[in-house]
Amino acid sequence: MAIRIVDLGRMDYAAALTEQQRVHQRVLDEDALPTILLVEHDPVITIGRHPGAAAHLMADESLLAQHGVTVSKTDRGGDITYHGPGQLVAYPIVRLNDLKMNVRRYVWALEQAMIDTVAQFGLRGHRDDAAIGVWVGGQTDNQPDSPESRAGSGGAKLAAIGVRVRRWVTMHGLALNVEPNLEYFKLIVPCGLADRPVTSLQNELGEQCPTFEQVKAALITQLQKHLTA
Repeated sequence: MAIRIVDLGRMDYAAALTEQQRVHQRVLDEDALPTILLVEHDPVITIGRHPGAAAHLMADESLLAQHGVTVSKTDRGGDITYHGPGQLVAYPIVRLNDLKMNVRRYVWALEQAMIDTVAQFGLRGHRDDAAIGVWVGGQTDNQPDSPESRAGSGGAKLAAIGVRVRRWVTMHGLALNVEPNLEYFKLIVPCGLADRPVTSLQNELGEQCPTFEQVKAALITQLQKHLTA
């Protein structure tokens, strides 16, 4: 199945959401190929549909303004997260029926695409028994080969996932920390998980960290591989 790749560059969250919605409708109408939108957002905190997610915003309006961070409520799943420069965001807009996937299998595929991406640069990522996303460090078992297995616990969060599915077409997606300013994550309880640190490729690999464009190219390849029927 062909997947169209669209690189939006750096874009405000609201503008990118409008573009997501436009493309989503076109894919629903079968007027466009399944599409992956890639973007690097201006600093923004997004609050998902998880109950109590708004309570995990730790900064008041004054502190947010000081850091130049906006806040946006969104219809994706998940809790609260931060997006900003240095973080690679991908929004796959694909038909799950075409991929023969349910939502659990789709989320597993997104995780695996990121695990395989960072492995190319010498970093071992893993799933967590208790939380969606990709983690490094902590305790890991062998990589699972099915969505029913998580295999791992603890460590620092490298990538977040929050999706929405409408009429079996996906929206929202994943955020992989390449080289963001990790201080901004202190404005929230990331994904509602207290006492779980957030990390990045830059933080883990130091001088061996790949460029943003290298990570983007690797992620595109892995998403195309894992989101194929």
